[in-house]
Amino acid sequence: MRPLRLRASWALPVDGPPIQDAAILIDTEGRIDAVGPNHDVPTPPDALSHDLDGAVLLPGMVNTHTHLELTGFEEYAPGAPAGANDPAFRDWIQTIRRIKEARSAEDFLAAARRGVKDCWAGGVTTIADTGDSGSVIQALAELGGSGIAYQEVFGPHPDQLEVSFGLLQRRAGELARFAGERIRLGVSPHAPYTVSGPLYAKVAAWAGAEGLRLAVHLAESREESEFVARGAGPFADAWKQRGIPLLDDPRHQSPVPSTQSPVTWLDAHHVLGPGTLCIHAIQLSDADIALLSTRAVSISHCPLSNARHRHGAAPLTALRNAGIRVGLGTDSVASVGRLDLFAEARTARALGGLSAEEAIALCTLDGAKALGLEGEVGSLTRGKWGDVVAVEAGDSQAGFAASPAELALAAAPGSVRLTVVGGLVVHQSGAPA
Repeated sequence: MRPLRLRASWALPVDGPPIQDAAILIDTEGRIDAVGPNHDVPTPPDALSHDLDGAVLLPGMVNTHTHLELTGFEEYAPGAPAGANDPAFRDWIQTIRRIKEARSAEDFLAAARRGVKDCWAGGVTTIADTGDSGSVIQALAELGGSGIAYQEVFGPHPDQLEVSFGLLQRRAGELARFAGERIRLGVSPHAPYTVSGPLYAKVAAWAGAEGLRLAVHLAESREESEFVARGAGPFADAWKQRGIPLLDDPRHQSPVPSTQSPVTWLDAHHVLGPGTLCIHAIQLSDADIALLSTRAVSISHCPLSNARHRHGAAPLTALRNAGIRVGLGTDSVASVGRLDLFAEARTARALGGLSAEEAIALCTLDGAKALGLEGEVGSLTRGKWGDVVAVEAGDSQAGFAASPAELALAAAPGSVRLTVVGGLVVHQSGAPA
């Protein structure tokens, strides 16, 4: 691979101050070799060069929660938060499940490939994806992507324990061949309304022994909290109809009382820890936040999905003040219609009263920290992977007068001029997909 040199009006390293008239050199191994003012960054004679005047260079963004196997499901996204005709959350889940059942393995793989490329076109270079088809880790390996693919497991009835766990182990064994230096395999016991207590405990223990990271949908909806705390609501009704014992049944092996929260329920089964990514985390008490902080979990904050499903707003400020690692996620196109991490960052900024710099960090370095990848990605730092995004900042003179963080934050997927993963250009504005 030839060295790659990028020059632009600004560079936003994230872990350091912005640089005017900046350049980045990526070496033949795909890692950042130099970042600084243009006149200080060397130009090897064999380097490929891109002059991106009027652009801001920033680290490739980190999307901490996707479902790329659902690419193509955009029409099922809920409307505006006030939309009166949107289905209830459980009904929406059931609809997505039925449509997934009609998809073939080839369909899922084609969707995942398209989803990875859509991420690149939107400035995202590292993803944390959850799904049960196994298509996303294969697409990442084929295309040369970066991220963590969490293989989902379901099984609400305690009697399903061995079957569900055995299926997870077999699928993980099959998918391990796609893992590599930049692609990791994780596991995801889906949510408290789809996973039994014994299955949670067994998967968590196995993941710990195997060194696999965990992802869980947690405290997302009011219906989930009602189900866990009181054994009531639509999820409880569904379990009763299927003959599944509710969580206060001894077969779920829960030592906590029936008034538990989803957070205390998962903690009782030893799911929460430094390798656990908690997705959504909206319905939280102060005690829940304190417990999440004590367990050193990470949070994937998905503000647009949370709003579209009318779940409310996660307590972003309280989570950050508690020292919890928080990154941004989009969720699936079936939830938000379009994957736009810039829009997520702007929404999080308004919710948390953040500066532009803090909002950009949420979808770059903070996201990398949430996934345990901060040593590899998330900032324009010598030695890290050469994952870089160039976003249009308009006229270069205007760019010199404005904050580069504000310019980057105002971007949209259509503003991305160039995306580089490990020193290779994977998206260029105007180039065929």
